[in-house]
Amino acid sequence: MALGKSLAEHGLQSERVMWVGKGPGVFEQELENLEEKIGITTLQKAVAWAQTKSMWPDTFGLACCAIEMMSIVSSRYDIARFGMEAFRSSPRQADLLIVSGRVSHKMAGPLRQIYDQMLEPKWVIAMGACASSGGMFNNYAVLQGVDRIVAVDVHVPGCPPRPEALMEGIIRLHEKVQAGVPPAYRIRGVAQ
Repeated sequence: MALGKSLAEHGLQSERVMWVGKGPGVFEQELENLEEKIGITTLQKAVAWAQTKSMWPDTFGLACCAIEMMSIVSSRYDIARFGMEAFRSSPRQADLLIVSGRVSHKMAGPLRQIYDQMLEPKWVIAMGACASSGGMFNNYAVLQGVDRIVAVDVHVPGCPPRPEALMEGIIRLHEKVQAGVPPAYRIRGVAQ
């Protein structure tokens, strides 16, 4: 129905398209899945697909969540199926920053420096309750959410979150990228 309506909106003045209550014909129904069937796409969609298949994470493991983050490389969870098995230790080679664990105020500066050194486009996953909101550490030493210093795209809840939860966060990030949602630093900006 929506395709028939869009054809009328695009200026097709046939009687069948203009007829109220008449759905799309067989040709219009086949057009809906044509892109998937023969692989027609736009350059923007192809670039987004390539970005999701080649995200290279930079790890910033600070506490117990880092152990769960390390386990996603194991054979049980196998992050290699997403093309992300190469964890980078250099921010200049990474485009996904996974912050796992509590961030103290002393580590906020180095974290921001690593984030600034990453090339664009870049994404951030805050893994765990401590990285997302400070967790149970509501005191002067722990930063109450990593989104105060970097723009976070996906928050993964839990204390510590299971590897399956991190994989779900990665899948949600891939869905955002393929849908054309810009990275968080372009939407919200980054705190100074």
